[in-house]
Amino acid sequence: MWAASCLASCCAACACDACRTVVSGISRRSARIAYCGLFALSLFVSWILREVAAPLMEQLPWINHFHKTPNREWFETDAVLRVCLGNFLFFTILSFLMIGVKNQRDPRDGLHHGRWMMKIVCWFILVILMFFVPNEIISFYETISKFGSGLFLLIQVVLLLDFVHGWNDKWVGYDEQFWYVALFIVSLVCYLATFGFSGLLFHWFTPSGQDCGLNTFLIVMTLILVILFAIVALHPAVGSSILPASVISLYCMYLCYSGLASEPRDYECNGLHKHSKAISTGTVTVGLLTTILSVVYSAVRAGSSTTLLSPPSSPRAGGGKPLLPLDKADEEKKNKAVTYSYAFFHIIFSLASMYSAMLLTGWSTSVGESGKLVDVGWPSVWIRILTAWVIAALYMWSLLAPILFPDRDF
Repeated sequence: MWAASCLASCCAACACDACRTVVSGISRRSARIAYCGLFALSLFVSWILREVAAPLMEQLPWINHFHKTPNREWFETDAVLRVCLGNFLFFTILSFLMIGVKNQRDPRDGLHHGRWMMKIVCWFILVILMFFVPNEIISFYETISKFGSGLFLLIQVVLLLDFVHGWNDKWVGYDEQFWYVALFIVSLVCYLATFGFSGLLFHWFTPSGQDCGLNTFLIVMTLILVILFAIVALHPAVGSSILPASVISLYCMYLCYSGLASEPRDYECNGLHKHSKAISTGTVTVGLLTTILSVVYSAVRAGSSTTLLSPPSSPRAGGGKPLLPLDKADEEKKNKAVTYSYAFFHIIFSLASMYSAMLLTGWSTSVGESGKLVDVGWPSVWIRILTAWVIAALYMWSLLAPILFPDRDF
Protein backbone atom coordinates (compact mmCIF):
# COMPACT_ATOMS: atom_id res chain seq x y z
CA MET A 1 0.00 0.00 0.00
CA TRP A 2 2.84 2.36 0.93
CA ALA A 3 4.63 1.55 -2.35
CA ALA A 4 1.46 2.16 -4.33
CA SER A 5 0.96 5.49 -2.56
CA CYS A 6 4.53 6.54 -3.34
CA LEU A 7 4.10 5.49 -6.98
CA ALA A 8 0.89 7.49 -7.28
CA SER A 9 2.58 10.54 -5.74
CA CYS A 10 5.51 10.24 -8.16
CA CYS A 11 3.14 9.93 -11.13
CA ALA A 12 1.19 12.97 -9.99
CA ALA A 13 4.39 14.98 -9.56
CA CYS A 14 5.60 13.94 -13.00
CA ALA A 15 2.26 14.88 -14.50
CA CYS A 16 2.39 18.32 -12.86
CA ASP A 17 5.96 18.84 -14.07
CA ALA A 18 4.91 17.82 -17.58
CA CYS A 19 1.98 20.26 -17.50
CA ARG A 20 4.24 23.07 -16.28
CA THR A 21 6.72 22.29 -19.08
CA VAL A 22 4.00 22.32 -21.72
CA VAL A 23 2.49 25.52 -20.35
CA SER A 24 5.91 27.17 -20.27
CA GLY A 25 6.47 26.17 -23.88
CA ILE A 26 3.10 27.59 -24.91
CA SER A 27 3.88 30.97 -23.40
CA ARG A 28 6.95 31.29 -25.62
CA ARG A 29 5.03 30.52 -28.79
CA SER A 30 1.99 31.92 -30.49
CA ALA A 31 -0.82 32.21 -27.97
CA ARG A 32 -3.33 31.68 -30.76
CA ILE A 33 -2.23 28.07 -31.20
CA ALA A 34 -2.86 27.37 -27.51
CA TYR A 35 -6.27 29.05 -27.56
CA CYS A 36 -7.21 26.89 -30.54
CA GLY A 37 -6.14 23.80 -28.62
CA LEU A 38 -8.22 24.82 -25.61
CA PHE A 39 -11.21 25.49 -27.83
CA ALA A 40 -10.84 22.11 -29.55
CA LEU A 41 -10.63 20.50 -26.11
CA SER A 42 -13.91 22.14 -25.13
CA LEU A 43 -15.62 20.67 -28.20
CA PHE A 44 -14.20 17.24 -27.42
CA VAL A 45 -15.43 17.47 -23.82
CA SER A 46 -18.87 18.58 -25.06
CA TRP A 47 -19.10 15.60 -27.37
CA ILE A 48 -17.95 13.10 -24.71
CA LEU A 49 -20.43 14.44 -22.15
CA ARG A 50 -23.17 14.33 -24.73
CA GLU A 51 -22.55 10.61 -25.00
CA VAL A 52 -22.05 9.66 -21.34
CA ALA A 53 -23.36 12.37 -18.99
CA ALA A 54 -27.12 11.87 -19.37
CA PRO A 55 -27.52 9.13 -16.69
CA LEU A 56 -25.63 11.22 -14.12
CA MET A 57 -27.51 14.44 -14.94
CA GLU A 58 -30.81 12.63 -14.48
CA GLN A 59 -29.84 12.17 -10.81
CA LEU A 60 -29.09 15.86 -10.17
CA PRO A 61 -32.16 17.40 -8.49
CA TRP A 62 -31.39 21.00 -9.55
CA ILE A 63 -31.33 19.88 -13.20
CA ASN A 64 -33.96 17.13 -13.23
CA HIS A 65 -36.62 18.88 -11.14
CA PHE A 66 -39.46 18.08 -13.54
CA HIS A 67 -42.60 16.15 -12.59
CA LYS A 68 -41.90 13.90 -15.56
CA THR A 69 -38.28 13.14 -16.43
CA PRO A 70 -37.41 14.35 -19.99
CA ASN A 71 -36.04 11.89 -22.52
CA ARG A 72 -32.34 11.12 -22.77
CA GLU A 73 -31.82 13.52 -25.70
CA TRP A 74 -32.82 16.48 -23.52
CA PHE A 75 -30.03 15.73 -21.04
CA GLU A 76 -27.51 15.20 -23.87
CA THR A 77 -28.37 18.60 -25.30
CA ASP A 78 -28.23 20.19 -21.85
CA ALA A 79 -24.75 18.78 -21.20
CA VAL A 80 -23.42 20.27 -24.44
CA LEU A 81 -24.99 23.66 -23.73
CA ARG A 82 -23.51 23.81 -20.23
CA VAL A 83 -19.96 23.07 -21.42
CA CYS A 84 -20.26 25.57 -24.26
CA LEU A 85 -21.65 28.19 -21.87
CA GLY A 86 -18.57 27.79 -19.67
CA ASN A 87 -16.36 28.13 -22.74
CA PHE A 88 -18.33 31.20 -23.86
CA LEU A 89 -17.94 32.89 -20.47
CA PHE A 90 -14.20 32.12 -20.37
CA PHE A 91 -13.49 33.83 -23.70
CA THR A 92 -15.97 36.65 -23.06
CA ILE A 93 -14.28 37.50 -19.74
CA LEU A 94 -10.89 37.48 -21.47
CA SER A 95 -12.29 39.74 -24.16
CA PHE A 96 -13.45 42.33 -21.63
CA LEU A 97 -10.11 42.13 -19.82
CA MET A 98 -8.25 42.80 -23.08
CA ILE A 99 -10.20 45.90 -24.11
CA GLY A 100 -7.81 48.77 -24.78
CA VAL A 101 -4.56 46.78 -24.99
CA LYS A 102 -2.53 48.65 -27.60
CA ASN A 103 1.07 48.16 -26.52
CA GLN A 104 3.06 45.07 -25.57
CA ARG A 105 4.23 46.85 -22.41
CA ASP A 106 0.66 46.61 -21.08
CA PRO A 107 0.58 44.03 -18.22
CA ARG A 108 -2.47 42.45 -19.84
CA ASP A 109 -0.33 41.45 -22.80
CA GLY A 110 1.39 38.99 -20.48
CA LEU A 111 -2.00 37.62 -19.41
CA HIS A 112 -2.97 37.07 -23.02
CA HIS A 113 0.24 35.22 -23.94
CA GLY A 114 1.11 33.56 -20.65
CA ARG A 115 -0.20 32.35 -17.28
CA TRP A 116 -1.62 29.29 -18.97
CA MET A 117 -1.91 27.14 -15.88
CA MET A 118 -4.10 29.76 -14.24
CA LYS A 119 -6.24 30.15 -17.37
CA ILE A 120 -6.72 26.41 -17.80
CA VAL A 121 -7.77 26.07 -14.14
CA CYS A 122 -10.21 28.99 -14.55
CA TRP A 123 -11.64 27.42 -17.69
CA PHE A 124 -12.10 24.10 -15.91
CA ILE A 125 -13.80 25.76 -12.92
CA LEU A 126 -16.16 27.72 -15.17
CA VAL A 127 -17.21 24.56 -17.03
CA ILE A 128 -17.83 22.72 -13.74
CA LEU A 129 -19.82 25.63 -12.30
CA MET A 130 -22.14 25.61 -15.32
CA PHE A 131 -23.53 22.27 -14.13
CA PHE A 132 -24.84 24.04 -11.01
CA VAL A 133 -26.68 26.92 -12.70
CA PRO A 134 -30.49 26.83 -13.13
CA ASN A 135 -32.03 25.43 -16.29
CA GLU A 136 -33.50 28.85 -17.10
CA ILE A 137 -30.04 30.28 -17.66
CA ILE A 138 -29.17 27.41 -19.99
CA SER A 139 -32.38 28.02 -21.94
CA PHE A 140 -31.51 31.70 -22.26
CA TYR A 141 -28.01 30.80 -23.49
CA GLU A 142 -29.53 28.41 -26.01
CA THR A 143 -31.71 31.22 -27.37
CA ILE A 144 -28.95 33.81 -27.72
CA SER A 145 -26.61 31.17 -29.20
CA LYS A 146 -28.77 31.07 -32.33
CA PHE A 147 -28.12 34.79 -32.88
CA GLY A 148 -24.44 34.51 -31.93
CA SER A 149 -24.04 31.63 -34.37
CA GLY A 150 -25.53 33.75 -37.14
CA LEU A 151 -23.04 36.52 -36.37
CA PHE A 152 -20.18 34.00 -36.45
CA LEU A 153 -21.33 32.72 -39.85
CA LEU A 154 -21.46 36.32 -41.11
CA ILE A 155 -17.85 36.80 -40.02
CA GLN A 156 -16.96 33.61 -41.90
CA VAL A 157 -18.53 35.11 -45.02
CA VAL A 158 -16.57 38.38 -44.67
CA LEU A 159 -13.33 36.44 -44.18
CA LEU A 160 -13.97 34.33 -47.26
CA LEU A 161 -14.63 37.37 -49.44
CA ASP A 162 -11.56 39.11 -48.06
CA PHE A 163 -9.48 35.99 -48.73
CA VAL A 164 -10.52 35.47 -52.37
CA HIS A 165 -10.13 39.15 -53.28
CA GLY A 166 -6.71 39.25 -51.61
CA TRP A 167 -5.67 36.06 -53.42
CA ASN A 168 -6.72 37.52 -56.77
CA ASP A 169 -5.03 40.89 -56.15
CA LYS A 170 -1.78 39.19 -55.16
CA TRP A 171 -1.54 37.07 -58.31
CA VAL A 172 -2.64 39.89 -60.59
CA GLY A 173 -0.12 42.18 -58.90
CA TYR A 174 2.76 40.01 -60.18
CA ASP A 175 1.76 41.11 -63.72
CA GLU A 176 3.41 38.07 -65.31
CA GLN A 177 2.02 35.61 -67.84
CA PHE A 178 2.67 32.64 -65.55
CA TRP A 179 0.36 34.01 -62.85
CA TYR A 180 -2.35 34.91 -65.35
CA VAL A 181 -2.25 31.33 -66.65
CA ALA A 182 -2.39 30.09 -63.05
CA LEU A 183 -5.46 32.27 -62.45
CA PHE A 184 -7.16 30.77 -65.49
CA ILE A 185 -6.31 27.17 -64.53
CA VAL A 186 -7.50 27.56 -60.93
CA SER A 187 -10.70 29.24 -62.11
CA LEU A 188 -11.33 26.49 -64.66
CA VAL A 189 -10.79 23.77 -62.07
CA CYS A 190 -13.18 25.50 -59.67
CA TYR A 191 -15.90 25.76 -62.31
CA LEU A 192 -15.45 22.13 -63.39
CA ALA A 193 -15.70 21.05 -59.75
CA THR A 194 -18.76 23.26 -59.25
CA PHE A 195 -20.74 21.85 -62.17
CA GLY A 196 -19.56 18.30 -61.45
CA PHE A 197 -20.67 18.74 -57.86
CA SER A 198 -24.09 19.96 -58.99
CA GLY A 199 -24.54 16.76 -61.01
CA LEU A 200 -23.85 14.69 -57.89
CA LEU A 201 -26.36 16.76 -55.94
CA PHE A 202 -29.08 16.00 -58.49
CA HIS A 203 -28.15 12.31 -58.26
CA TRP A 204 -28.11 12.15 -54.45
CA PHE A 205 -30.91 14.50 -53.45
CA THR A 206 -33.51 14.22 -56.23
CA PRO A 207 -34.11 10.46 -56.41
CA SER A 208 -36.52 9.24 -59.06
CA GLY A 209 -40.02 8.45 -57.91
CA GLN A 210 -39.98 11.09 -55.17
CA ASP A 211 -41.41 14.60 -55.11
CA CYS A 212 -38.24 16.56 -54.32
CA GLY A 213 -39.21 20.01 -55.53
CA LEU A 214 -37.47 21.77 -52.64
CA ASN A 215 -34.12 20.07 -53.27
CA THR A 216 -34.40 20.72 -57.02
CA PHE A 217 -35.16 24.40 -56.36
CA LEU A 218 -32.16 24.81 -54.04
CA ILE A 219 -29.74 23.18 -56.49
CA VAL A 220 -31.07 25.12 -59.49
CA MET A 221 -30.99 28.39 -57.53
CA THR A 222 -27.34 27.78 -56.67
CA LEU A 223 -26.53 27.11 -60.35
CA ILE A 224 -28.28 30.36 -61.32
CA LEU A 225 -26.14 32.25 -58.80
CA VAL A 226 -22.99 30.59 -60.21
CA ILE A 227 -23.82 31.76 -63.73
CA LEU A 228 -24.77 35.21 -62.47
CA PHE A 229 -21.42 35.57 -60.69
CA ALA A 230 -19.53 34.91 -63.92
CA ILE A 231 -21.69 37.25 -66.04
CA VAL A 232 -21.37 40.17 -63.64
CA ALA A 233 -17.66 39.62 -62.94
CA LEU A 234 -16.79 39.55 -66.67
CA HIS A 235 -19.02 42.49 -67.62
CA PRO A 236 -16.91 45.33 -69.08
CA ALA A 237 -18.42 47.85 -66.68
CA VAL A 238 -17.30 45.76 -63.68
CA GLY A 239 -13.96 44.52 -64.99
CA SER A 240 -13.42 42.01 -62.21
CA SER A 241 -11.42 38.78 -62.31
CA ILE A 242 -12.95 35.35 -62.80
CA LEU A 243 -10.98 33.79 -59.92
CA PRO A 244 -13.08 35.20 -57.04
CA ALA A 245 -16.26 34.32 -58.92
CA SER A 246 -15.14 30.71 -59.42
CA VAL A 247 -14.06 30.22 -55.79
CA ILE A 248 -17.28 31.76 -54.44
CA SER A 249 -19.26 29.57 -56.85
CA LEU A 250 -17.57 26.41 -55.61
CA TYR A 251 -18.08 27.37 -51.98
CA CYS A 252 -21.77 28.16 -52.53
CA MET A 253 -22.24 24.77 -54.18
CA TYR A 254 -20.50 23.14 -51.22
CA LEU A 255 -22.83 24.96 -48.83
CA CYS A 256 -25.78 23.73 -50.88
CA TYR A 257 -24.48 20.16 -50.53
CA SER A 258 -23.82 20.68 -46.81
CA GLY A 259 -27.37 21.93 -46.33
CA LEU A 260 -28.98 19.08 -48.26
CA ALA A 261 -26.81 16.53 -46.46
CA SER A 262 -28.10 17.92 -43.15
CA GLU A 263 -31.67 16.99 -44.00
CA PRO A 264 -33.21 14.48 -41.56
CA ARG A 265 -32.18 10.93 -42.37
CA ASP A 266 -35.81 9.80 -42.63
CA TYR A 267 -36.54 12.40 -45.36
CA GLU A 268 -37.20 10.50 -48.57
CA CYS A 269 -35.33 13.01 -50.74
CA ASN A 270 -32.10 12.69 -48.76
CA GLY A 271 -30.23 10.07 -50.77
CA LEU A 272 -27.67 9.71 -48.00
CA HIS A 273 -30.18 8.17 -45.59
CA LYS A 274 -29.56 4.68 -46.97
CA HIS A 275 -25.96 4.92 -45.80
CA SER A 276 -26.64 6.69 -42.50
CA LYS A 277 -29.23 4.62 -40.67
CA ALA A 278 -26.59 2.57 -38.90
CA ILE A 279 -24.14 5.38 -38.35
CA SER A 280 -20.94 4.34 -36.61
CA THR A 281 -18.90 6.07 -33.96
CA GLY A 282 -16.14 6.54 -36.53
CA THR A 283 -18.46 8.50 -38.81
CA VAL A 284 -19.53 10.75 -35.95
CA THR A 285 -15.86 11.28 -35.04
CA VAL A 286 -15.01 12.36 -38.58
CA GLY A 287 -17.96 14.76 -38.61
CA LEU A 288 -16.94 16.29 -35.30
CA LEU A 289 -13.31 16.69 -36.37
CA THR A 290 -14.47 18.45 -39.54
CA THR A 291 -16.54 20.80 -37.41
CA ILE A 292 -13.60 21.49 -35.09
CA LEU A 293 -11.26 22.28 -37.98
CA SER A 294 -13.81 24.57 -39.61
CA VAL A 295 -14.56 26.53 -36.45
CA VAL A 296 -10.93 26.77 -35.32
CA TYR A 297 -9.74 27.89 -38.77
CA SER A 298 -12.37 30.62 -38.91
CA ALA A 299 -11.50 31.85 -35.43
CA VAL A 300 -7.75 31.87 -36.08
CA ARG A 301 -8.07 33.52 -39.46
CA ALA A 302 -10.26 36.20 -37.91
CA GLY A 303 -7.63 36.61 -35.22
CA SER A 304 -4.96 37.03 -37.88
CA SER A 305 -6.89 39.19 -40.32
CA THR A 306 -5.27 42.55 -40.89
CA THR A 307 -8.53 43.85 -42.31
CA LEU A 308 -10.71 43.01 -39.32
CA LEU A 309 -8.46 43.14 -36.31
CA SER A 310 -5.31 45.17 -36.72
CA PRO A 311 -5.54 48.55 -34.97
CA PRO A 312 -4.35 51.59 -36.95
CA SER A 313 -1.12 51.73 -34.96
CA SER A 314 -0.32 48.08 -35.58
CA PRO A 315 2.74 47.29 -37.68
CA ARG A 316 0.63 44.70 -39.46
CA ALA A 317 -2.20 47.03 -40.44
CA GLY A 318 -2.55 46.98 -44.19
CA GLY A 319 0.08 44.30 -44.69
CA GLY A 320 -0.13 40.55 -45.19
CA LYS A 321 1.33 38.16 -42.65
CA PRO A 322 1.34 34.40 -42.17
CA LEU A 323 -1.74 32.87 -40.57
CA LEU A 324 0.02 31.88 -37.33
CA PRO A 325 3.28 33.78 -36.92
CA LEU A 326 5.29 33.02 -33.80
CA ASP A 327 5.16 35.70 -31.14
CA LYS A 328 8.63 37.02 -30.16
CA ALA A 329 9.52 37.57 -26.53
CA ASP A 330 12.53 39.78 -27.17
CA GLU A 331 12.92 42.96 -25.20
CA GLU A 332 12.77 45.09 -28.35
CA LYS A 333 9.31 43.85 -29.27
CA LYS A 334 7.91 44.75 -25.90
CA ASN A 335 7.92 48.40 -26.88
CA LYS A 336 5.93 47.82 -30.05
CA ALA A 337 2.20 47.98 -30.65
CA VAL A 338 0.16 44.79 -30.48
CA THR A 339 -0.25 43.02 -33.82
CA TYR A 340 -3.98 42.36 -33.54
CA SER A 341 -6.94 43.17 -31.31
CA TYR A 342 -6.87 40.76 -28.38
CA ALA A 343 -10.41 41.67 -27.34
CA PHE A 344 -11.93 40.98 -30.74
CA PHE A 345 -9.91 37.78 -31.04
CA HIS A 346 -11.54 36.41 -27.89
CA ILE A 347 -14.97 37.57 -29.04
CA ILE A 348 -14.51 35.39 -32.13
CA PHE A 349 -13.98 32.37 -29.89
CA SER A 350 -17.02 33.35 -27.82
CA LEU A 351 -19.17 33.36 -30.95
CA ALA A 352 -17.54 30.12 -32.08
CA SER A 353 -18.57 28.56 -28.76
CA MET A 354 -22.19 29.46 -29.52
CA TYR A 355 -21.85 28.10 -33.05
CA SER A 356 -20.35 24.80 -31.87
CA ALA A 357 -23.14 24.42 -29.30
CA MET A 358 -25.70 24.67 -32.08
CA LEU A 359 -23.79 22.23 -34.29
CA LEU A 360 -23.50 19.58 -31.60
CA THR A 361 -27.18 19.84 -30.65
CA GLY A 362 -28.66 20.10 -34.16
CA TRP A 363 -29.52 23.75 -33.34
CA SER A 364 -31.24 22.37 -30.22
CA THR A 365 -34.32 21.22 -32.09
CA SER A 366 -33.44 18.06 -34.00
CA VAL A 367 -31.62 15.83 -31.55
CA GLY A 368 -34.55 13.47 -31.26
CA GLU A 369 -35.11 13.05 -34.98
CA SER A 370 -31.43 12.76 -35.85
CA GLY A 371 -30.16 10.53 -33.07
CA LYS A 372 -26.41 10.75 -32.56
CA LEU A 373 -25.67 12.67 -35.74
CA VAL A 374 -23.74 15.93 -35.64
CA ASP A 375 -25.35 18.97 -37.31
CA VAL A 376 -28.43 17.29 -38.80
CA GLY A 377 -31.97 18.69 -38.98
CA TRP A 378 -34.01 21.32 -40.80
CA PRO A 379 -32.51 24.28 -38.88
CA SER A 380 -29.05 23.15 -40.05
CA VAL A 381 -30.33 22.92 -43.62
CA TRP A 382 -31.64 26.47 -43.72
CA ILE A 383 -28.66 27.92 -41.89
CA ARG A 384 -26.41 26.52 -44.65
CA ILE A 385 -28.66 27.67 -47.47
CA LEU A 386 -29.11 31.15 -46.04
CA THR A 387 -25.35 31.44 -45.54
CA ALA A 388 -24.84 30.65 -49.23
CA TRP A 389 -27.36 33.31 -50.21
CA VAL A 390 -25.75 35.89 -47.92
CA ILE A 391 -22.36 35.13 -49.50
CA ALA A 392 -23.91 35.61 -52.94
CA ALA A 393 -25.46 38.93 -51.93
CA LEU A 394 -22.25 40.27 -50.38
CA TYR A 395 -20.14 39.17 -53.35
CA MET A 396 -22.53 40.83 -55.81
CA TRP A 397 -22.45 43.95 -53.65
CA SER A 398 -18.65 43.99 -53.71
CA LEU A 399 -18.80 43.97 -57.53
CA LEU A 400 -21.63 46.45 -58.06
CA ALA A 401 -21.10 48.93 -55.21
CA PRO A 402 -18.17 50.78 -56.88
CA ILE A 403 -20.37 51.29 -59.97
CA LEU A 404 -23.53 52.28 -58.12
CA PHE A 405 -21.67 54.65 -55.80
CA PRO A 406 -18.60 55.89 -57.71
CA ASP A 407 -17.97 58.75 -55.29
CA ARG A 408 -17.44 56.40 -52.34
CA ASP A 409 -14.31 54.48 -51.48
CA PHE A 410 -14.82 50.70 -51.22
